[in-house]
Amino acid sequence: MSKSQSQPQPPPLAGIKVVDLTRYLAGPFCTQILGDYGAEILKIEPVENPRGELGGGKGPDTYFFLSTNRSKKSVRLDIKNTEGRAILMRLIDAADIVVDNFRPGVMDALGLDYASLAARNPRIITCSISGFGSTGPLRDFPGFDQIAQGMSGLMSVTGTVESGPTRVGIAICDLLAGILSANGILLALQARHRDGRGQRVETSLLESIVSILTWSAGIYFETGVTPAPAGNNHPLSSPYGVFKASDRPFNIACGSEAMWQKFVKVIERPELADDDRFKSSGRRVKNRAALTEEINLALASQTAEHWIAVLNREGIPSGPILTIEEMFKHPQTAAREMLLKLPHPQLGEFLTTGLAAKLESTPGKITRPPLVGEHTDEVLGSNGYTKDDLKRLRTNGVIA
Repeated sequence: MSKSQSQPQPPPLAGIKVVDLTRYLAGPFCTQILGDYGAEILKIEPVENPRGELGGGKGPDTYFFLSTNRSKKSVRLDIKNTEGRAILMRLIDAADIVVDNFRPGVMDALGLDYASLAARNPRIITCSISGFGSTGPLRDFPGFDQIAQGMSGLMSVTGTVESGPTRVGIAICDLLAGILSANGILLALQARHRDGRGQRVETSLLESIVSILTWSAGIYFETGVTPAPAGNNHPLSSPYGVFKASDRPFNIACGSEAMWQKFVKVIERPELADDDRFKSSGRRVKNRAALTEEINLALASQTAEHWIAVLNREGIPSGPILTIEEMFKHPQTAAREMLLKLPHPQLGEFLTTGLAAKLESTPGKITRPPLVGEHTDEVLGSNGYTKDDLKRLRTNGVIA
């Protein structure tokens, strides 16, 4: 066994300190990623009504909060108070990164803009996430995931002609903006390693989706025609989508001509390969409805489980369409440690998703979400505040 396998090293972001001023989804997801890989995340929460819009459920927090705030420390601090602002500035002076997802201009009004912070700490990296970015005519508009999905073009290519525009079932703009922000922060850390200076990182919900439109944008660039909604079908390939077995629908991705030639033999319909309507990928896409009908007739003789096994054995990608529950009970999910159970002082047990990026030598580590204000005394104590200071600040409502 190699040294890296027997003795894992500290996680890659160990020693990096992040002041987290985020709320809702995009910002907390960004800082959670950093925390999962070892950064110390100081989540600044208000003294009054902390997590107010997220309350309810089995404890004071719902899974909306719990799903994006693990691997952090919670500090309850009134940053609108003069002394509270001074405490925040002390934390920022000792930090590497500050993340927010306020509307553009809010950080400037608070005196927390990059220029002001960099004047005190040239190594500081700031990251701002907003609905539409800090420039442009929509700069000051409120931006939520549903709005960004609609404006990005994503909803126009999701769903079917019959269903009309359809949102993705998760808050994909928020989550992708969080991922891209974390990526931007890591790039800024690498640049700082080279030149010693921090910088400002920024993204928006709208940009997060526009940046990944790939072939949908490419179709428009090449033809000048907006792509139609593809539903469950691949717009450029067929058969590639959802098909029906005797018991349930399942997915087939026949992604090449060689796969197509194998496929018709596996489903015992070799004559389809000689049908003029299906002799090329382009013809199969054009005649998708007729081809799907023929395939479904052939698949009706066996269960989805049968076809998935047979097709994959022949090198043709195929898989079930699982519910969330079925996915978490699947042995592949367990094999890849994508469902974790951690003890929690209020919930008893905390369930969470695992780490998608697995580093062999410097693995990340997930810890449970913090109780509200759980680390206020610890964090302030490590930044020079005495027990008497903490008592006075709590009495005056600056901390909680």
